[in-house]
Amino acid sequence: MTLRVEHAQCDDLRQLHPAYFAIVMATGILALGAYEHAVPLVPGVLLWLNLALYVVLSAALVTRAVRYRAEFIADLHSHSRGVGFFTVVAATAVLGIQLAAQMRAYGAAMAVLAAAGVLLVICTYGILTLLTVNPRKPSIVEGLNGGWLVSIVASQAVARLTVMVAAADASAHTAQVLTFVALVLWLGGGALYLWIMTLIFFRYTFLPMQPAELTPPYWINMGAVAISALTGTTLIENAGLSPVVAGMLPFVKGFTLFFWSIGSWWIPMLLLLGIWRHVVHEVPFRYDPLYWGAVFPLGMYSVSTNHLASALDAPFLSPLSTAFLYIAAIAWTVTLLGLIDSFRFKFVAECAGQDQTAGQQGNAIAKGAGAAGFAAASPDDQGN
Repeated sequence: MTLRVEHAQCDDLRQLHPAYFAIVMATGILALGAYEHAVPLVPGVLLWLNLALYVVLSAALVTRAVRYRAEFIADLHSHSRGVGFFTVVAATAVLGIQLAAQMRAYGAAMAVLAAAGVLLVICTYGILTLLTVNPRKPSIVEGLNGGWLVSIVASQAVARLTVMVAAADASAHTAQVLTFVALVLWLGGGALYLWIMTLIFFRYTFLPMQPAELTPPYWINMGAVAISALTGTTLIENAGLSPVVAGMLPFVKGFTLFFWSIGSWWIPMLLLLGIWRHVVHEVPFRYDPLYWGAVFPLGMYSVSTNHLASALDAPFLSPLSTAFLYIAAIAWTVTLLGLIDSFRFKFVAECAGQDQTAGQQGNAIAKGAGAAGFAAASPDDQGN
């Protein structure tokens, strides 16, 4: 049993995975965690990096939709890749949360909230409808993975941003409406988690699973409830904005702890399954954009635990939050190095391919010249 690491080439634009926006989610939550733990410099650097990543990925997404329309539409109808578009929603909302929390740019955050809300409606009722009416459905083994839970992450991220905007820059009436909307999104996201997780747990325990099928997005099993707990703490912290939330505060606190407990339960299980995959069966670590979907839950668990410690007056949880912030930072750094290496490896492979092509062309030219010289010399040789 050994732990193997291999090189991987980055995706080209044609095959760009819809879930690539998870890099924005991972970078954003790491920045927020560093900000809340008063880490110097890092939060600001990651914020500006995240803005750049979001712009680049948005341009790539639009360009792919125009230039490679067939592949883009195929992804929309794919049960395994289509749900990756929910990372666009989640990344947009996480970026809005950064603007509100780190920069106090509530006007910009409100604009981002509007965009995230529209994207959430489009993805929820567009992609899920397409997958529902698709006559060619895969089996659960082929079509279901942890990436489906990004739909919950998207809903909860929008819900949290909604509360933050309501608390910062809204009239009393508007704040009540927005907080109620956030409450509905929070509860709806929690219900969606239970529906999807029932299928995932069934797939885990009763259907064959190959080591290669245990992909990184399964870490969202934990991340989806971690962000649900975080949104719950945000509602608790701002319960005064809404008499509805204030009236059901014990319920909100109980469900928030419920979500956090589920996330905590998943961590040892996912670690054991990771050992089974990479150590026992020696599936190599190879850069994949889906690894960002594993980094995000680690950072989210840190931030969620930090807020839970405050909301439930449980300061003994704070060291756990700090520990997971360091773990998330290490995972983010390693994954970033993998991304950089994938670009380098692809560049080297392309250069080697060009050299090989040039060599083949040179040999062909030399052979052609030799054949021409032989043909030109043949009449004289025959005459002699």
